Amino acid sequence: MAADFAATADAIAAAALAVPGVEGLHGGPGDAIATALPGRRIPGLRIDADTCAVHVAVAWDADMRATAEALRAALLPLTGARTVAVTVEDVGEPRDEDRT
Repeated sequence: MAADFAATADAIAAAALAVPGVEGLHGGPGDAIATALPGRRIPGLRIDADTCAVHVAVAWDADMRATAEALRAALLPLTGARTVAVTVEDVGEPRDEDRT
């Protein structure tokens, strides 16, 4: 069972990172948002019986609403019947061409 949970958590984290506009998972203040697995943690992901909470940093030029919707769509099939809650914790730095 623990191996199944770890595989699910890893799949959810990988799917979140693959969504365009997502720069990374973000553990929030003090890295408080995380999933604990044997010998490691996945910051920015918290899975409980009813909810899969994913906290992310998005790219400077990403449309936050569209990125959140894409995250929900990508993660929902992996979470079973859990609600997917997306929180944008940070926004990346602008690229040089965005600074003009």
